Amino acid sequence: MYDVMILVEEELSVADAERIVQLYADFPQRVKFHVVIPCEDAKTQVEASLTDLAGSDLFGMATQRYAVRTDNEVRAAADEAQRAVDAQATEALNRSVGRLRSFDREAEGLITRKHPIGEVVDYIERVNGQEVVVLTRPHVIAELLHVDWSAQARRHLGVPVLHLLEQHQDSITERTSS
Repeated sequence: MYDVMILVEEELSVADAERIVQLYADFPQRVKFHVVIPCEDAKTQVEASLTDLAGSDLFGMATQRYAVRTDNEVRAAADEAQRAVDAQATEALNRSVGRLRSFDREAEGLITRKHPIGEVVDYIERVNGQEVVVLTRPHVIAELLHVDWSAQARRHLGVPVLHLLEQHQDSITERTSS
């Protein structure tokens, strides 16, 4: 079995799934794909939003209302937001894995709130992965400075790393028709 990690920013489009599967069409071994989709940490987002709101002089009286929120209220709001974010990411993961399986390939995956490269490092060790495909939107400045995910993966992993750019035209069509 040849295990390939696929790190994506967003769910895998049909066109991108097909393109990845075609890369390994004539591979001598059976290939299994492992999709990793980063997921926001809603607790951090909620706390940052409340801090920004409470720290702003523009809201006057509103700041007092949010400043007296209890830790339990903030925690409950963050937990609710995290459940929603996790549900969306899980649905995106399930659709991505399903698209790879629709091409008669083995696939599984996970969502992560950890740094994506750290998760790929851990995951590749767990499954003895042999290769990484990073699929992102173009990030010109990050790529120029070599701080993009593919450059980070190359520095932290001892396996080949392929960077592909998402095919947007299909992704937009799919999302509106789903």
